[in-house]
Amino acid sequence: MNDSTRQVNPMLPFTRPWIDEDTIEAVVEVLRSGWLASGPKVAQFEQELSSYFGGRPVRTQTSATAGLELALLACGIGKGDEVITPALSFVATANVIVRVGARPVFVDVGLDSRNIDLEQVAAAITPRTRAILPVHFAGLPVDMERLYTLADRQRLRVIEDAAHAIGSAWRGRRIGSFGDLVVFSFHPNKNITTIEGGAISGGSPEELKAIELHRWHGQVKSGPDGFDTLLPGGKYNLSDVAAAVGLGQLRRLEEFNARRRVLVARYFELWGADPPLRLPERGDAGHSWHVFTPLLPLARMRISRRAFIESMKERGIGVGIHYPAIHLFSAYRALGYREGQFPNAERIGRETVTLPLFPAMELHEVERVVRAVNDIVRGA
Repeated sequence: MNDSTRQVNPMLPFTRPWIDEDTIEAVVEVLRSGWLASGPKVAQFEQELSSYFGGRPVRTQTSATAGLELALLACGIGKGDEVITPALSFVATANVIVRVGARPVFVDVGLDSRNIDLEQVAAAITPRTRAILPVHFAGLPVDMERLYTLADRQRLRVIEDAAHAIGSAWRGRRIGSFGDLVVFSFHPNKNITTIEGGAISGGSPEELKAIELHRWHGQVKSGPDGFDTLLPGGKYNLSDVAAAVGLGQLRRLEEFNARRRVLVARYFELWGADPPLRLPERGDAGHSWHVFTPLLPLARMRISRRAFIESMKERGIGVGIHYPAIHLFSAYRALGYREGQFPNAERIGRETVTLPLFPAMELHEVERVVRAVNDIVRGA
């Protein structure tokens, strides 16, 4: 590839946040205000998120990882407890279970949906099971009716990892507007960002109080000079700078997600009925399409996934990996997990590639990605 080609086709990342000038100006105003930590912007952001979720209470944190951990703590889950979760997700989904002292019990996922296999969940329940922690992978909602019917029957808590799913809907109802505790991510690669951040939707008054205590040192105030520490909490409070970004992003969420659906529709259209890759489950209009993650046909290719990624990079196209199977990491092999237990998660972990998808992307860039993939896969 010569220099002139590189200029015509600049590097296309697999994701990129889109922050408008109004949001940048709002951040400048916060910086000038002198109130940078949690303050009026955080309160406003939580209120607007609550309105978005139909009036449910919302508490923000520094990340979805923090939110998942706080949700587990608020439910009283700890040593000796088991939490059922998918073997395919970002590792934080399992890490938080271990961090509160509980044991993650992995089950497999659907090969195309990437979502937790609810039949395996039912089979994995033991007297020690306290909760189910599903993931709405890529923004495709889990079957909420089956999930909550199972949880209610077994008297289990549900902590939804909705890090991918802000703006997703199940049968017309927004994820986060119903259910138990639902945790969202605002990392820069998510559908909206606060730079870093997360939020929990839902919770009883007692659980909300526990979340607030755990996110701010376990402290309560009594008057202008009185403090008490009720538990050894952490520090997971969102800043007003981050909230100012989130407010600007939230106002464009529906626009962003609509654009993602248009781009994904173009991928499906261009590949038609005989794609060179195994495409993910398409879902319906409730899918918010955080990532687009087909599987490479490695069994019939003469090159590795690494070589595919390098070939795409040579063509100026970035590729991500969402995700390796969690149970094969050293930390989880140490808990007794081994290769061969969850074949779908393992296959996805080996074959998945994350192709470019973000609101500022143009349709001709989708066509560029498709041409590159076709050249590499069909040529290999």
